[in-house]
Amino acid sequence: MPLLESTIPGLLADRARTQPDDVAYTFIDYDVDPAGYRESLTWAQVHHRVQVVAEELLRHGSKGDRVAILAPQSLEYIIAFYGAMAAGFIAVPLPVPALGQLDERVNGALKDCQPVAVLTTSAVVNDIMTYVGGLPVGVSPAVVEVDALDFDSPRTVEINVGQLPKTAYLQYTSGSTRAPAGVIVTHRNVIANLEQIFTDYMEHCGGVPPQDTTMVSWLPFYHDMGLIQGVFASLLCPPDTGEEKWGRSAILMSPVAFLQKPARWIQQLALNPHAWSAAPNFAFELSVRRTTDADLEGMDLGGLLGIISGSERIHSSTIRRFNERFKAFNMPDTTIRPSYGLAEATLYVISAPTGHSPATVRFDYEKLAAGHAERCGTEAGTELVTYGEPRSSTVRIIDPETRTENPDGKVGEIWVHGDQVALGYWRNPQQTERTFGGEVVNPSEGTPVGPWLRTGDLGVMSEGEMFIIGRIKDMLIVDGRNHYPDDIEATIQEITGGRVAAISVLDDTSEQLVAVVEMKKKGSSETEAMDKLRAVKREVASAIKKTHSVRVADLVLVAPGSIPITTSGKIRRSACVDRYRQDEFSRLDVTR
Repeated sequence: MPLLESTIPGLLADRARTQPDDVAYTFIDYDVDPAGYRESLTWAQVHHRVQVVAEELLRHGSKGDRVAILAPQSLEYIIAFYGAMAAGFIAVPLPVPALGQLDERVNGALKDCQPVAVLTTSAVVNDIMTYVGGLPVGVSPAVVEVDALDFDSPRTVEINVGQLPKTAYLQYTSGSTRAPAGVIVTHRNVIANLEQIFTDYMEHCGGVPPQDTTMVSWLPFYHDMGLIQGVFASLLCPPDTGEEKWGRSAILMSPVAFLQKPARWIQQLALNPHAWSAAPNFAFELSVRRTTDADLEGMDLGGLLGIISGSERIHSSTIRRFNERFKAFNMPDTTIRPSYGLAEATLYVISAPTGHSPATVRFDYEKLAAGHAERCGTEAGTELVTYGEPRSSTVRIIDPETRTENPDGKVGEIWVHGDQVALGYWRNPQQTERTFGGEVVNPSEGTPVGPWLRTGDLGVMSEGEMFIIGRIKDMLIVDGRNHYPDDIEATIQEITGGRVAAISVLDDTSEQLVAVVEMKKKGSSETEAMDKLRAVKREVASAIKKTHSVRVADLVLVAPGSIPITTSGKIRRSACVDRYRQDEFSRLDVTR
């Protein structure tokens, strides 16, 4: 059977049959032991447990029904996810809601997908009952504690539900600009996208990671990057030249374990051969600031295969700081791989080419704001990271109004076409048609008419290279001129170092620029702390005026963690606007 026609549970069964004793996943639990408690499962053990979960699920529903996974980051989460698909159900990966807080994303996703069962663990089962009990009348899912199932009893009969549904799972979006929507991801989407990932990232290895490659991840399994890179990449990695074995081993930990001590991630990158990983921009910043030389004593990052940088705006300054910080431990300056993708394309669309340190280009800010990318001198303009030219993905820059292809240098919407593009949004045909039904007017030779995924992201091709500008919906219009919030935020971050949200707020007459800036209040006295905050405000206001030719109407200095973000770390700018209007931000430089 051609690989694209396979299913994820079918491929898992192949691994269990052909290489049963190879280690598939190792989870390092830092809650049990600060030094890290390791638990590993072979492909045979994974498959056996998946069968047990599938058998249990079939008591509560049938093919095509939805099953939500609400469990902590663990091997049980992976088993639950595979088990749902093996039973012929549609898996719905979700986070465990924070204790004592109503998670609207989880609540909305459960009401939208209406699961027949919820897979969880005994540690958190009580926490999720509020959500299960709050579902509409007639929706009463069974709650299954995965860790309470009998995984020790031998099995002789394999679960076989016949042909599996085309849909593998629903990937609920983070909701940075709208309410969460369930992206319908098929088995074919996952397999096609991982083929593209390996082809592009591993082009220097013939499109195949070395046989001793280790997937290292702390990213949440309910997020597209954590699911594809942390779970599926291990299953679908093709065999190396002269080898017959598919798959690679994965070393996994929780997001909390990383946030508590970022050095844990860097240590695993050093300790495991040909480590391959992924992270958003903020993770590189945290690792630079909070990894000491003592954390890496005696370790070597020279064998590191690469780290995907994606999910949020990539800052060239971050790349430089990361390379400089870990240069002493032999980390190649080609390690970070700037990448762009989205859940609607399963995960991956484009990445910077292999073999050199990530490159940047400066563009004239005024012309870029007007929709034209013109390269300028090294000391002026907006610095953007290049993603190179599209390789395995079919990508075009389209004028969203005329739906025609933009020439080189003209900013437009990024459109994507191919087998990795998802089917649409769950039970939302109108939004599906708007997003997934794009058609190009008068397409050039080699450009399909459609259907195209309209990403909602602005990009531009310049001298054959692609650059990401930002979200269309996030564009700021101040004093009648366009401004990209990502650019303004980058300018502020160079001064403050923390997370920033640039938003426009309508006053009585016009749109005003407001910046919400996370900072730590420092000083030996309240007076000294206030003086430092006022000095930062003056420096930031001056930099914005000088670099972007716009006046900031209000600088809101807040404590770290105050800016609302999505599960993947993206800033929820619309939520920032709401909080600002309602005066809900607690300002560091104002005594209440």
